[in-house]
Parts: sequence; C-alpha cells; structure tokens
Amino acid sequence: MEGGLAQSGGRNYGGKPTTLVMVTCLVAATGGLIFGYDIGIIGSGATTTDDFVKKFFPSIVYVKMKYEMRYEDEYCQFDSQMLTFFSSSLYLAALVASFFASYVTRALGRKISMFLGGLFFLLGSILNSVATNIEMLVIGRLLLGVGVGFGNQSVPIYLSEMAPTKIRGALSICFQMAITIGILIASLVHYSTYKIEGEWGWRASLAFAAVPGLIMALGSLFLPDTPNSILVRGHNEKAKKLLQKIRGTEQVDEEFQDLIDASEAAKKVQNPWKTITQPRYRPQLVLCILIPFFQQLTGINILMFFGPFLFKSLGVGEDVALLYTIITGIVNVLATFAAIFLVDKLGRRILFLEGGIQITICQAVSGILISLRFGFAGEGFFTRGETYLILFLVYAYVAAFAWSWGPLGWLVPSEICPLEILSAGQAINVSINMLLTFVLAQGFLSMYCHMKFGLFLFFVGFQIMMTIFIYFFVPEMKQVPIEDMNRVWRAHWFWQDFVPDC
Repeated sequence: MEGGLAQSGGRNYGGKPTTLVMVTCLVAATGGLIFGYDIGIIGSGATTTDDFVKKFFPSIVYVKMKYEMRYEDEYCQFDSQMLTFFSSSLYLAALVASFFASYVTRALGRKISMFLGGLFFLLGSILNSVATNIEMLVIGRLLLGVGVGFGNQSVPIYLSEMAPTKIRGALSICFQMAITIGILIASLVHYSTYKIEGEWGWRASLAFAAVPGLIMALGSLFLPDTPNSILVRGHNEKAKKLLQKIRGTEQVDEEFQDLIDASEAAKKVQNPWKTITQPRYRPQLVLCILIPFFQQLTGINILMFFGPFLFKSLGVGEDVALLYTIITGIVNVLATFAAIFLVDKLGRRILFLEGGIQITICQAVSGILISLRFGFAGEGFFTRGETYLILFLVYAYVAAFAWSWGPLGWLVPSEICPLEILSAGQAINVSINMLLTFVLAQGFLSMYCHMKFGLFLFFVGFQIMMTIFIYFFVPEMKQVPIEDMNRVWRAHWFWQDFVPDC
C-alpha cells in the first residue's frame, strides 16, 4: 500500500502564466529576504564579534568567551544564554505577531500585511544599527520579529493565491528562494565588514537589513491584492477583472465561480480558529502543525545560526569558517533553484521523501564521525580527509533540505487550507515554526555541550519520524486547485474518515 498517494491533477481552469502574475509573485517573494537576511546575519556571526559583545554584553559574555571557555572541550566552546536570547528573541516576537497578522491578512488583505512586515523590519534595522544601549538593541530586535511575523504570514498565502495551478509550486517556492538569497547576502556582507575596526563593521551589517525591509515595504505598495482576498471583502467585479488580467484570458468563469463559492464559505465563518478545529479540517490542522515542527527538527537553522562556530570546531580559522559559511549559502540557493523546476514536475511527495532520506543519512554519518573522533570528552581532531568528508556531508545535507523541506515547509501549508481557515492555518504554521526556531536557537549551545555527538542522533530520530509521516499521511497535491483540495483528502486512506463528501 502506498499510504500517502492520491491521484494528482485537477480541473484545468485555462489561462496561462502572464507577465503580470510572474512580476507580482517575484516582487512579493522578496518578502523572504527579510527572514533570510536576519538568519544569515546572526548565523554569520555579526552579533558575536568582539566589538559588538564588548559594547552590549561586556561583563557577562565577553570575559566568558575569551577566558573561561578557552579551556573547555570542542563541544563546549561557547555557551551564553543571554547572547543567544538576544538573537532568538526575534522569533518570540514573530510568533506573537503572526496571530495579529492573521487578522490583518484576513480583514484588510495580503498586501497590507506585507507592507506592515516590511515597515516594521525597516524600523527595527535602523534602530539596531544606531543602538547605543541594550534597550535600543532589544526594541529593534523585537520590531524585526514583528516584521518577520507579518511577512511569513502573508507572503506564502499571496503567492499560492496569485499563481496559476500548474506552476503554483514553482512560484510559491520563490519565497524560500528569497530566504536563501537573504542568508547568502548576509554572509557576504558580514565577510566584507567583520575586519573593520571599531563599531562600524557590525553596524554596517545590521544597517544593511534596511534594504530588504525597504524593498518589501515599497514593493507591496505596487502589488494588487489577490482575487481571493478582494472577494472576501465583497468586491466581486473587481476580483473578476483582476483574475482575467492575471490569467491572461476572459474565460475565467469556472475558476471565478469556485472562488466565489470559497469566499461565501469564508464569510460564514466568524471564528476561523474555532473552525479549523472541526473534524472536517483535521488534515489541514495536523499538517499545519507537524510540517513546520518537523521542518525545524531537521536541525537546519542550527547550521544557519551557528555555522561558523561548527566549522571552527573542525579546526579551521575564522576566515576559513566564514568562507565555508558562504559556500553553504551558495549551495542553499542553487538547490532551492532546482526545487523551483522540480516541484510541479515530480510533485511534493517525491521531494519530501528523497530529501528526508538524504538529510537523515548525512546527519547520521556526521554524528558517527564526530563520536569516533571526539567521543564524550570532546578532545580530538579531524584529519584533512575527514574534514573534507564532513564538509561534503554538510553541503549534501543543506542541498537536500533546500530542495525539499525548506520550500515545501512553506508551500504545502499555504496551499492545503480553504479560504475560510487559511489565515488561521498559516498563523499556526508560522507560530510553530517561530516557536521551534526560538527553542532550538536558545538551547542548541547548551544541548551540544551536554549531549555531545548525541545531539546529531537526536535530530536523526526526528528525521526518520518525519519521513515516515510524509509517506503515510501526506498525499500528492501538485496541479490540484486550492478550491478543489478536498478531493485529495477524500481519496486518502486515512483522512477520508474526517472529510465529508460535500
């Protein structure tokens, strides 16, 4: 029995990908830059440079980093809860903001949410770059988090609603592509500025975050809202004209009628949070919880946040560690680019399953190699050949995530929820993602110090579970219109018991 399979494909609405829809989706996808740049600037080490730490965390962190920790084993090179809390606090702010963004996205439209996301991120980056005390730094960090929460809530929804069914996966993955580009840009910016004397290096890195924030805020002003959002707010004629424009044909009656039916169902729902808990929406609720849960427990953001730290534990210097981090970013971008071409041809399940297996193998082998060389004491070293093998495994792991769980973790939750629960489903997806990101970012250094090489095997256990979950419980949904997604659940061996026929 192929437990997760359901026949893909659906009604063909007609029309074609137009220049307008391609441009609007690409502009909207730049919202991923703000999330990616923040991950990259923290991961590249801009906020752990000597000048930054001495200014904001002098007595608690700097002395500990420079003197107390130099005698520890390779697993415990650096463990500061205060500094990691500064970095991870953004994700708590994003978690809270995603619930407010859910209301704004539903009531005022997707583009307003995107504009607010860019604006908050812009303000936060300016405040961080000119901060003179810890209070300014924290407030700026929280504003960045609000921006990320609004952006991650609205952009995936916008892309999935604007894109034609046949290329919905490819256009939606542009959001993840923007995240990876943001990470790479941040690494390059930090590599270019970290040797600048005094405060100007880290200030330049933090100030550059204003650029993606400005792009998102200004770009959203020139975007149309989605036909789905316009319909929910009662502007039927305007929605139909926009649909004809983005599909490049006057013959949109069938798709438009489906959108009307979906919007009428959405209008009847007063509380999408209560509605999504009903049995008929059980597949959406479960996937909106477990997909971001498993996505974070691949351990990817640990590498993105602490890449230079992990690379230095291989015995290389800071310059080389930063170069390895930049190469990681390049692999991430290229593999995500491959996903754009593969997702609507091979489908979601194939990429999920292949990626999960490759991620599991790479991390398991890495954990075994580290255990053999460093054991529980954390004392040892890698030979040159072993170092290259570890690097290969790291890059293969990043590539596997980038063409599977990375983009699909945002795509699938945004395309499975009908209009009446879409805002709630996406808010759950974002909040789970942000909560796990916070927990792992905050706890990783302590976990690595205490669990040793066992931390890698800890993640492997979840990677095995997530691959089994995809095989049995996630059906194929390529080229299925969002409005027709219930057909997929009714054909599934498990979910059919929850979803009614009408």
